[in-house]
This record gives sequence, C-alpha cells and structure tokens, in this order.
Amino acid sequence: MILATIIWVDDEIESLQSQKIFLENKGYKVLTFTNGFEAIEFIKNNEVDVFLLDETMPGISGLQTLQKIKEIKQYIPVVLITKNETETLMDEAIGRQITDYLLKPVNPNQVLLSLKKIIDNKRLVAETTTTAYQQQFNQLFMALNDNPSYNEWMEIYKKLVYWELEMEKSNSPEMREVFALQKDEANTAFFKFVSKNYAKWINPKSIESPIMSHNLFQFKVLPHVEKGIPVFFILIDNLRFDQWKSIQPLFAENFKILEEETFYSILPTATQYSRNAIFSGLLPIDIEKQFPEQWKNDEEEGGKNLFEEAFLKAQLKRLKKEDIKVGYTKVLNHSDGQNLVNNIHNLLTNDLNIIVYNFVDMLSHARTEMEVLKELASDETSYRSVTKSWFEHSPLHQALKKIADKKCKLIIATDHGSVRVKTPFKVVGDKQTTANLRYKHGRNLNYESKDVLAFKDPHEAGLPVPTVNSSFIFAKEDGYLCYPNNYNHFVNYYKNTFQHGGISLEEMIIPIIKMSSKV
Repeated sequence: MILATIIWVDDEIESLQSQKIFLENKGYKVLTFTNGFEAIEFIKNNEVDVFLLDETMPGISGLQTLQKIKEIKQYIPVVLITKNETETLMDEAIGRQITDYLLKPVNPNQVLLSLKKIIDNKRLVAETTTTAYQQQFNQLFMALNDNPSYNEWMEIYKKLVYWELEMEKSNSPEMREVFALQKDEANTAFFKFVSKNYAKWINPKSIESPIMSHNLFQFKVLPHVEKGIPVFFILIDNLRFDQWKSIQPLFAENFKILEEETFYSILPTATQYSRNAIFSGLLPIDIEKQFPEQWKNDEEEGGKNLFEEAFLKAQLKRLKKEDIKVGYTKVLNHSDGQNLVNNIHNLLTNDLNIIVYNFVDMLSHARTEMEVLKELASDETSYRSVTKSWFEHSPLHQALKKIADKKCKLIIATDHGSVRVKTPFKVVGDKQTTANLRYKHGRNLNYESKDVLAFKDPHEAGLPVPTVNSSFIFAKEDGYLCYPNNYNHFVNYYKNTFQHGGISLEEMIIPIIKMSSKV
C-alpha cells in the first residue's frame, strides 16, 4: 500500500538515490525531478501529497518554484531543503507558507519525520488520543463515584472539557460515543450533587461553599485592583468553559494567562439573575429587597439588566472601595463595539474597567430562531468554532490588541453557560407560569419530580417570590420544559438548541481567567 506520493526536486537528485530507496521501502512513492519547471508542469495534471524542494537550483530557484506551486495548488505541503542558514531566507520561506524547513545535509530519518508530521499527523494523533482516553476512562469513572466536593467537581468538569476537545482529534466514533455517555453520567451525578447542596451554599451562615456569582467580584476581582495598573474585567455573556478554551489561544497571542479558574453560577443560570448577582454582590432575594424599583421578575415589563452599573457602585460602597476609579462599558451591537475600539486607550486612566460584551447569548438565541445558524452551530464542536470565529474578528479582540503593549491586567468571566437540550419534560402551569425552557416559576406547577430540582419556597434558593405561592423548578441535565399544549411542535422546535437557566455542568461551572500584558 502506498502511504503517499512525494515529489522531490533537486538538481543533484542522483546523489539522493539512497534516500529515495529508503522512503520507498517505508511505503512512499517518490517521483524525482532535477528542476522546478518539470515539477510545476507535472502537478498541473497530477495529484501529489508533499513536495520536497531544494532551495538552490539553476534556472528557477526553490522559492520561485514554491510560489508557482502555491499558485497552482495552494494546499500542497512544501518542505524546503537548503544549505542556506540565513534568517532572511527562513523568514521569506515561512512567509511563503512552507510547511517545514530542513538544512542540508539531511539524513533519511529527518525527511521521514517531516513526512510523518505532515501526512500521518492526524492519524497518529487520533490513535494516541483514543488510547489515552481509554486509559483515563476508569480514573474519571472512579472520580465521579467518589462523592466529589464542589472543588473536585470543577476539576472533573475541566477534565471532561479537555477530553471533549481532544476527541475532536479522534477518528473513532465508538470512543466519541463512550465519552458522550460518560459526560451524560457526569451530568446526572452533578444534578444530584447540586440538588443536595445548593440550599446550603446560598445560606449566609454556610462556612463551606464555592465562589458563586454573588461573591465573585469581592473575592476574585477586587483583590487584583491596585493603583497604577488598570484592571479590565470583561464579562462575555453565556460563555461556557469549552468555548473559553476555543478562544484561549487568541488571548495568549497578546497576554500572559496567569490563572485559569472556574466558579459556580447561581440558579437560575440566566442573565437577569446571575449577572445582576455578580455586579450587585447580592443574591436575587437581597437585590429585590435593597433595590425594589430596579429589580424585575421574569413576567414584569422592562429590561432586566439595565442597572448593572448602579448595582456595582452600591457593592463598591458597601465594601468600602469607593475610591476606585471605575469605567463601565456595555457592548450590545457592532456600533458599540467600534466605540470600544476607538476609546479603549482612554480607559487606561481608570483603576477598574467593566466591559460587558453581549454576543454569545445573542448567538444562542438567534441559533434557536434561525435555520442558517442551526446549520452553522449544530453541535458543541461547531458552536465552539462559531464562537472562535466571532471573537477572532470581533471589535473586542481589536480593542484588546490595542492595549496589549500597555501595562494592565485582564480578568475574563461570564455570567452563565448553556447546554444543548435533547430531552423534553412535560410541565403544566397556570397563565402566570414563565415561558423559560430550563427553569420556570409559577403557582400550581405540575411536573415529574425526578426531572427537576424544585423549591416550593424560593427564599430557600435565595430568590424572590414573584407572586404568592410561586415555586421555582430547574431542569436537570439536557432536559427542557414544555407545556402539553402544542407539545410535539415545541419539542421538535427546541430540540438540540442551546438553552440556559437549569442545572448542568455546562451552565453552572463557568470560567474566570486572570491575565496580564506581556510588557
């Protein structure tokens, strides 16, 4: 079986016959040419896998040949082989998109290694990934069954995200299926864990509880604020930990990543609850008490996140941090984003800059409504890909690059994550019942108790009581809450959409990342 077809172009090709034979014995078909012109003519009508190209040849140089090759078939990998070690040649070769660079004299194993990196890389990575996950499977299984603490759950979820990303390299559908089942088992166990412990966590007398939305700012942001070094706290809405990992390399190009942590979103894992809790430093029940005019329940008219800046100022006053010079910027559309790009340098005079960036949540909701986006973000892999593409070309990325050479700190966080829903749960309620798919509140709710975490008294969950006798329910795992009326339509319409508000690893365990500029 031929592994790949190689073209080797060198004006002294006769002296390389032993290397040609070596590669052929390894399963490669090697075609040789003594000049670039012949090789260029050959590829016009023939398919090859890799070019091995001498840099110094009479008639047409290696770099000139490289340019012609890329004009004809841009995708062909090219390995430049040269005696010339000058940096300028290396820079030019890399600029013209060579795949590898070898210095003469080359030995057969050098060439073989280069070919393996180019041709066999995906296969070797896939095989290694599958083997490594098989070895880790039992460790993850044991961790899930060892009554994990909230800290251990955060570590388990990080490992699951790591393997989810690694599985993209695997060519084994069977192993991907095994992983998906293990992740489902993890979410089942996580729901039981949260159901057992959530009420304790939000009890102010509780000693042992994780960092959550309402104390995130006090313990994870303010300790990093100091005079002379501006801090940018950037809240990207609805950003899951796996989505963060997809955009992490783009941040790493310009900033040093110092800490990569997670925290717990409060329930409901929805913007008006979790984000208001972050900026106020209070649970929703206390926001309603202290800010009765500003707090809006789900069914009430008016925007639910219009007072974040006022909530933040009140929190700073309560924590005796009023001397901090704060800037607050909210980006809701592309025009706001361009204003951020234009004004980012002016923010460097503040001690603390809050930038709330709404995009991922809009993507999630738009994906539910628009058939085109359902195709573009049909699963977790494509959802991450769309998020990465957005950030790479976003005004936010442009703005941050403009301050990368200034001494500053970045803290990236989110308000909640989302989960792809697949399992419908039937719920019956009166006209006052909310329409949310991952949580609901209302009177006389009728549901299967196994499907949800229910709080008959919302105060136990740190939540206001919207109407007398209202209770809250939160969907577990990948479930979504549907009414019996027109049931099949809504089941089909919302299945495989990304929703938030309930209890899952993806919604509740979310990133907070600390970075600094490289200067």
